[in-house]
Amino acid sequence: MRQRTLGTITVGAVGLGAMPLSIEGRPDEQRAVATVHAALDACVTLIDTADSYHWHAGESGHNERLIARALRLYGGDTSDVLVATKGGRGRPGDGSWTVTGTPGHLKRAAEASAGRLGVEAIGLYQLHKPDPAVPWAESVGALRDLLDAGTIRSAGISNVTTDQIREAHAILGDGLVSVQNQYSPAVRDSEPALRLSTRLGLAFLPWSPLGGISRSSLDGPAGPPSAGTAFHAIAAERGISPQRVALAWLLACSPAVIPVPGASRPASVQDSAGAAEILLSEAERARLGAVLA
Repeated sequence: MRQRTLGTITVGAVGLGAMPLSIEGRPDEQRAVATVHAALDACVTLIDTADSYHWHAGESGHNERLIARALRLYGGDTSDVLVATKGGRGRPGDGSWTVTGTPGHLKRAAEASAGRLGVEAIGLYQLHKPDPAVPWAESVGALRDLLDAGTIRSAGISNVTTDQIREAHAILGDGLVSVQNQYSPAVRDSEPALRLSTRLGLAFLPWSPLGGISRSSLDGPAGPPSAGTAFHAIAAERGISPQRVALAWLLACSPAVIPVPGASRPASVQDSAGAAEILLSEAERARLGAVLA
């Protein structure tokens, strides 16, 4: 798999978003573990999780524990796998999400995540979402403290604006290595954040990267006609899936991009990983650009 830079390390150009393995409609553990193993077999070396990736009340850290188990059970070498987790959100068990960005909570959450993952220091710890009730500098300052204490090796921020990226970069310096925002053919309002991340040398990890590739998802008032169809057309011409075309398009947007598509089946993650080897031609990129403009 092609490699991309995340801080001082390199990872596969396509990661695994592990959330579907633990939330509503999750697969049984055998299939979940098989999905993680399929990702590793496909040379995926970035796995994205969070303490809030669970379904029911009282099972915080379900996804982190699952990932740790899957890595232990894998028969091959996992020393180059970066598990990136997040803190600052919660799930009461009724389908809703909460946000808590106080420094005390983030520090306790990071320590708990390290314990569940079975590591002395978390490779990449991300602030899941800004808390409107807490000054941004205070939340980011907790990441600074975690870096200084050695609880985490690098820091990331998620669901942020360009101003928040700049402020976090000023506080964390080289300790800040990534930004994770929603970005896909259908949702591109984080384009300024992507451009800024590229300039600052930060990895940009699009979550929910496959939005907008169904044939009708962007037809009508939601966007230009035939946008979804264009992905399907190129996929048919190449004999690959539209999902793989969409991920290849994301990779072509910037060398900073490392998409983390979710998966709950081995076949899905294997297909996504294959996007790292797809180089769209200038003509194909122009076709997609024309309908996404």
